[in-house]
Amino acid sequence: MADDIRNNVPEEEEASIIVLEDDLGNEVEFEYLDVIEYEGIEYLYLIPANEEDGDEVVILKITSVDDETEMFEGIEDEELLDTLFAEFKNKWKDQFDFE
Repeated sequence: MADDIRNNVPEEEEASIIVLEDDLGNEVEFEYLDVIEYEGIEYLYLIPANEEDGDEVVILKITSVDDETEMFEGIEDEELLDTLFAEFKNKWKDQFDFE
């Protein structure tokens, strides 16, 4: 999902940085965009905090491990990713420029 939305984030929205660990154990910083529920499942929407990858939206499935712990899972299904990104774009169409 490579729509450029970073430049159009409203100024009153402060960036919330989330640090996740990749498959190799490296820490990677992301800016929080939103959590949207789709078909009873919550999905986390992020953009990489570094400038070079900043126009790519990352969507992760949120899975509860227990009452205090959540796990974020990558999504392999391209059709589902397209649907989830369309949900995000529809929700935020008045806030972001998705050109």
